[in-house]
Order: sequence, then structure tokens, then C-alpha cells
Amino acid sequence: MTTTKKLSNGITVVMEELPYLRSASFGIWVKVGSANEDENNNGIAHMIEHMLFKGTQNNSAKQIADEMAKIGGNMNAFTSKECTSYYATTLSEHLPIAIRILADMLSNSLIEEKALKKEKSVIIEEIDMYDDSPEDLVHEMLQQRVWSDHPLGYLISGTKKVVRKVSRAQILDFMDTYYVGENMIISIAGGFDPDNVLVLLEKEFGVIRAKSSKDLSKKEVPVYHKVLCKRNKDIEQLHCNIAFDCISYLSEERYVMTVLNSIFGGSINSRLFQKIRENSGLTYSIYSYGSSYRETGLFQIYAAMNPAQTATVFKKILKIIEEIKKKGVTQEELQMTKEQIKTEIILGNESAKSRMNSNGKSMINRGRIITMEEMVAGLDSVTLEAIRDFANRYFNASTCSVSLVGNLKEVDISALVG
Repeated sequence: MTTTKKLSNGITVVMEELPYLRSASFGIWVKVGSANEDENNNGIAHMIEHMLFKGTQNNSAKQIADEMAKIGGNMNAFTSKECTSYYATTLSEHLPIAIRILADMLSNSLIEEKALKKEKSVIIEEIDMYDDSPEDLVHEMLQQRVWSDHPLGYLISGTKKVVRKVSRAQILDFMDTYYVGENMIISIAGGFDPDNVLVLLEKEFGVIRAKSSKDLSKKEVPVYHKVLCKRNKDIEQLHCNIAFDCISYLSEERYVMTVLNSIFGGSINSRLFQKIRENSGLTYSIYSYGSSYRETGLFQIYAAMNPAQTATVFKKILKIIEEIKKKGVTQEELQMTKEQIKTEIILGNESAKSRMNSNGKSMINRGRIITMEEMVAGLDSVTLEAIRDFANRYFNASTCSVSLVGNLKEVDISALVG
């Protein structure tokens, strides 16, 4: 059973007790990411995520790692465009220790100048790593450009120029603004005593300031721009990303997009994979996916191929899109896909960590728990007509954006953009 409580400082706590498990997963979700940054501090949310592991008033970075290792726990974190999460999974009897370790990191981190300088070097290496990955680069280039006048288009890791300049004072000010009770969710799932854990959470996290000095509800809606992005790289394959302006994750059509994506390019029996990869042998990798955020989203298609095949692959992708727009999908495809997705949802929610993640995301994105039953009902409600209508409204080839990374000498760009 899932229960929701609030600490004295406004932190929302969602707890799902799974008494049949001997493990527990604990996560802190902060509603802040690169979309909350500006041109002078892009990358700061990601930098804070790194720095909270680098020592507190009570423990050095090595001691933090050792304390978690002593209980056999796994601790990590991630930063996205709209949230940052710190989490740990351990045996149920060690959950209080994991909670104390993470609470110490959030409340007492030193953010020392020496450690900050060193970690900037690590982050710059991370930026270079992504830049060396054409699959990541082709995706990031496109999102940067389609939302070029909005922070949603910023790189999560930031740029090397800005990362080098970010100061300790900027970090502390950013944390003072966003790392507050009203902007945080704690999610716990697994085998634990909810009453005892709630008392411990109040003791460890109740010291965090309740409200920000800024109005965190103000949001500027991103505007989609049709773009063509190119990066010449001396590599064998040409990496292509196509994007259509699409829906927010709050949209009532999210289940329609989930089903359509799976049929179109989200699985190995999808039309993209079967017709372009399996039947034609034109690509090694090809798939589609949704990138949805609070105010907007994209539907994206990725393909990697021999540069000489780019125009052919592009035309085949558009042909498959037109077939769906004109004829829709079959009843057999619809039913098979619904069962596939339901199975993925159920199997993907059978561990403490997956339940913690699901509940944390649900609360931070929607302010309530989306139950498995609600998700299944949403999928069941998707009709053939809804899928065809969705494709006709959002899959407009004349407004799609294209990103290319690779040897561009063999690519006829005009064949891709008309």
C-alpha cells in the first residue's frame, strides 16, 4: 500500500511498504535540472549532483563511500532537464543508515573550492565523452537547436566554458533557491516500518528550509523551431535524428503516443525495425522514442547507417509515417502492442528500486501516484482511431527537424529537407 505524508518543512514523502521484500530503496527527488538554469550557470544542477558526494561536515568523500559499502548498499544520483535524484538501495535493516548518509549529503555538504576545481575537470571529461558519442551528440544537438531560446534546450552537463566559470557562491545560491522543502519529494519502497521511518525522516530532513525566496511556479513555455543541425565527423556511419513537435508528459494523449511509438519504432517487431533494418538491411540501429517534458515534448527517430544510404533511409521512414497517417495500424498490432507494454510495466515494477523510482517520478511530475491499474486502463483505452488521429496531427514532414553527425560529404542534404 502507498501512503503520502508531509514533513514539517513541506517535503512530500511517498512510502510504499512491500513487506514480502527484505530490501528497501530510498530516493530524494529535487524538482530542478538544466531547464532551471541560465546562460551564466548552465550545468550547475549537474555540478551540484557531483559535489554532494565530495564530503560533508561529518564525512569525507571516502568515508561516504565506505559507510555505504559497509552496509552493502548501492548509492547513486542523476540529473535530468527537469529534476535531480539521489538514491540508495540496501537491505531493510540498513535503511536508516542509508537515510542518514543521504540526509548528511544534502544538508551538510562542504562544496570545498579544491574539490570543486577537481570535479570540474571530471565533468569536462564527461562533456568530451558525450561529444565523442555520435548517438548522444545527434540527439543533444537537435534538442539544443529546436528549443534554442529556452533553457530546456541546454545541455544537462553544461558547456566547458560555463562549467569552468561556475563559482562556489553560485552553487550555494542555486541550492538555496531550489533545495528547499516545497521543491522536494522523498520516495521509499520495500520492506520497512513506515512509522519509524517517518520519525527518522523528520529528524534528518526536517532541518531543510521550507520555502524558496523565489517563485518556483513561474515557467516560460518553450517554442519549437524547425531546424537542420549538422556536425561533420570522420567516422564510418552517419547518425541521423528526426524530431516532430509533440506532447507534454501531462497530456491525456500520452498513452496513445506510447502505443504508437512501440508499433512505429519502439520495439524489435516495430515497422521501422522490420522494414528498414530487417527487410532492407539499410541500418544496424533504428528506433523511435518520445522526449516529453512538463510543457512540451518531441517524438524522435534515430538511425545509424552508411552515409550513402541516408536519403534512402530518410525516404523509407517518411513512407512508413505516411502509411500510418493514411491507413492507421491494424487491430492485431494494437492488441499485441498493448500486451507487450503491459508486461513491461508489470515486470518493470517488481523491485523496491523500480517502485521507488516510479512513485518518485509520479509525485514530482504530477503531484500524485499513477497506479499500475491506471496505466493499464490508459493503455486499454487507446483506439485505432486515436492512433491515426495522433499521427496526422503530429507527424508533419514539412515541420520536422533533422540532426546529422558523421561524414557529410556523401550525404545529399537537399534530399532530406526538401
